[in-house]
Amino acid sequence: MSLPKTLAEDVARNLVMVANLIDEDPDQAYAYSRIALRLASRVAAVREAAGFAAYATQKYAEALAEFRASRRMTGSVELWPVMADCERGLGRPERAMAMAGEPEVQKLDKAGQVEMRLVAAGARRDMGQIDAAIVTLQGPELASSAVHSWTPRLRYAYADALLEAGREDEAREWFGKALEADKDGSTDASDRLAALDGVEFVDALGEGEGRHEAAGAVADEEPEDDDDQDDDDLDLDLGLDDDDEEPDEAPKA
Repeated sequence: MSLPKTLAEDVARNLVMVANLIDEDPDQAYAYSRIALRLASRVAAVREAAGFAAYATQKYAEALAEFRASRRMTGSVELWPVMADCERGLGRPERAMAMAGEPEVQKLDKAGQVEMRLVAAGARRDMGQIDAAIVTLQGPELASSAVHSWTPRLRYAYADALLEAGREDEAREWFGKALEADKDGSTDASDRLAALDGVEFVDALGEGEGRHEAAGAVADEEPEDDDDQDDDDLDLDLGLDDDDEEPDEAPKA
C-alpha cells in the first residue's frame, strides 16, 4: 500500500511467485524474491519473503539478515523461531539456545512457542544433548490429544529424538501418533514407522522397466526373419557396409 500502484502490482506478482514456488522450486522462488527486493527493499513483507526464500535455499546468513530487517520495520516477534533456526544453520546452536530463553518467546502465540521449542530441541541435538532435547519437547502440547497444525511435527520430532536415544519402542509409538495427526502428509512418519517394522517398499515401475529390458535382450537374440536376410543379401550385392546406407563404390556392370 505504500508503493505507487504499478510498482505495487509488479512487486505483488513476484511475491506470489515466491509463495507458489518455494516448496517445489526454491531456487526459482529465490530468484523472484531478489526481483521483489530490488523493487521494494523498504517494504517489510518483501524482506520477510526474501528471508524465507533464502532460508529455503539454505542461505542462512542472508535469511537472518532479511528477517532482522523485517523485524526492525514491524516490531513483530513472529519471526523469532526461524531466526533462531538460522543460527542453527550457521553452526551456532548456542545462539539458538540463548534466543529460546529471551523474553520475545513469551510474546509468541502458541504455534510460535511450539516452533521455538522445536528449534531449541534441534539445537540441543546439534550439541549432542539428546536427553535434554527429549525433555525440551515434553510438555502439555505434546501430551494433549487435541490436534493442531503443529501437532504432527511436534510428535514426529519427539519420536525422532527417542529413536536417536535408542528408545525404539517409544519412538514407534510416537511415530504412530504423528501419523494419526498428519492428515496432510507433512511428515514422512508412515515411512519411518514402516522402516521400524521392517517393511520394505518395492519399486514396481523399476521392476517393469527391468522386464522390458529383459524382453529386449531376448528379442535381440531371436533369429532374423527372411525379409531381414534378403535385405542383408541385397546389401552385399550392392557393396554396402552394415553401418552405411550408400555403397562403398558404384556397382560395376
